[in-house]
Amino acid sequence: MFNKLKNFKLVILLSIICIGLCILTFLAFINPKLLSFLNIKLQLLLTLDIFLLVVFLFIIFKKSSSLYLLTKKKKIGSQTSLRYISFFTLFTFIPSFLIAVFSLFIFNYGLENFFNSRIIKAVNSSYDVAKNYLEQNKKTVESDVFLMSVGLNRASALFYSFPEKFKNIARSEKLLRRIDDIFLIDSSANIIFYDAENIENFIKPSEEEINKALEVGVPVLIKNNVESKTSAMIKLNSLIDTYLFISRNVDPEIIKYLNETEQAVNFFYTIENKQLGIKITFVIIYILVVGLLLFISTIIAISFADRLTKPIINLIKASENISKGILDSTVPESETDEEFLMLNKNFNNMIERLKKQQNKLLIAERYAAWESVARKLAHEIKNPLTPIQLSIDRLQEKFYKKIVDGQDEFKNYLSTINRQIKDIENLVNEFSSFARMPSPIFKKIQVGLVVKRAVDFYKMSSKNEILVRSTGKNDNINGDTEQLYRVFINLIKNSEDSIIEKKEKDKLFKGKIDIEINENNDYITVTLVDNGVGIQDTSKIMTPYFTTKKEGTGLGLPIVSKIINEHKSELTISNNNPGVKAMIVFPKI
Repeated sequence: MFNKLKNFKLVILLSIICIGLCILTFLAFINPKLLSFLNIKLQLLLTLDIFLLVVFLFIIFKKSSSLYLLTKKKKIGSQTSLRYISFFTLFTFIPSFLIAVFSLFIFNYGLENFFNSRIIKAVNSSYDVAKNYLEQNKKTVESDVFLMSVGLNRASALFYSFPEKFKNIARSEKLLRRIDDIFLIDSSANIIFYDAENIENFIKPSEEEINKALEVGVPVLIKNNVESKTSAMIKLNSLIDTYLFISRNVDPEIIKYLNETEQAVNFFYTIENKQLGIKITFVIIYILVVGLLLFISTIIAISFADRLTKPIINLIKASENISKGILDSTVPESETDEEFLMLNKNFNNMIERLKKQQNKLLIAERYAAWESVARKLAHEIKNPLTPIQLSIDRLQEKFYKKIVDGQDEFKNYLSTINRQIKDIENLVNEFSSFARMPSPIFKKIQVGLVVKRAVDFYKMSSKNEILVRSTGKNDNINGDTEQLYRVFINLIKNSEDSIIEKKEKDKLFKGKIDIEINENNDYITVTLVDNGVGIQDTSKIMTPYFTTKKEGTGLGLPIVSKIINEHKSELTISNNNPGVKAMIVFPKI
């Protein structure tokens, strides 16, 4: 699975970038402060969205156009690929496009309803309620500071004479009015008296506010930046240069509600002012998402079509080559489904079997041709040999005694001619033997016994080490004992000759011949390996009359190959560095 994902690195990367840009674009439009830490502007994001969309369309166009050109050139598999990609892309694009249009319609309809008169009225009313609550709280504090000033003016005589009674009266007023902090200050805002949990709760009024309280003689609201408190002050006429300063804490839930309401109202009107921009943004986002889906579907379709058609194209090319007689063609391996891999494997096996059958047929035809040539050649050469021999005998009888000078030379010439005639007769006999080689008589035999018989024959005279190993118990085949005996005799003789040739160069060399018999469920393999002289050109050793020996006829291995071929078996000979390796594979019964 991960290997497949590696092939889509570009798709995955562009998809992540696309989704990320869509989210950033939406957030940047709704609330630019959310992306202030990135220092990204909405215009830049929209430009990147459009650029990415163009990239999607360009890649789709490039892929489609290249495939279309291949179709025009009638490349194998291009029409099937184009059809798959067209269907896949179309069936992805239509639903995506319809969903995008439907979503935009619903979004536009919902956005319009979001700004109807009832919702606007409800938003404004909720904010007004919160603001009115604070205003009402301020008015209450104004009235409370006035009423408290009346009570404290009456008890002003106790402020100096009985301060504890004055403090009790102030506390009673505080509890009665539900005031949190009471302070008596002078015109310099110095605290003269207080009844508060913490003196730090005192918010120093400005000089302007103190002067206003002195001039007007009515409650003055204190303006400060603390939302959680409402404060007011008034001048106490019964005390010299003394002002009553009170404050009441505002309920934190009310402040929280007020802030949330204000944010909601601001957000509502921000959205209302940006209706057109939001619609355009959402259109761009939807088009970008549709482009992404189209891009992904096209790439996947191309990959799917290539994965599907590539093995078919390979099969078509291989079958065309086979129809032309090129049996070396094979279906190359490719990354595809198991079924296609199995089909490719079976097709290659079929080609291999067909090639082997053709080779066997060619070998049989070649041997038949060589047999015909050998038969005719033996006949044509053998006919004049008899009169030549008789003529030589007559010459010797008639002229040998009459020659006075050079009688020995005359006799040597006749002896040389006789030896050459004998060599020609031997060669003719070899030709005749090759031409008259009978068809094998098949019967159930043990190939191991045939090998042992041939090895025992050579062990009587060979000075080399000959080892035989067998790894199986059932080595039965259908074969002709005498012909296979001739095969193993010939192969061992070739190894002996190769070792002798090597010993001529190195007198201390020790020759060795290893023969191993292996079996499996279907075949029995006989492998002969020697450490003698290798063969320079193994491609011609099966050709009749081709030999590398000084006195060879070039018919030994061709006869061996013919026998093995008639046994429906395979013979391969190769260099073993050092020496030669011959391997015969027999069908098991």
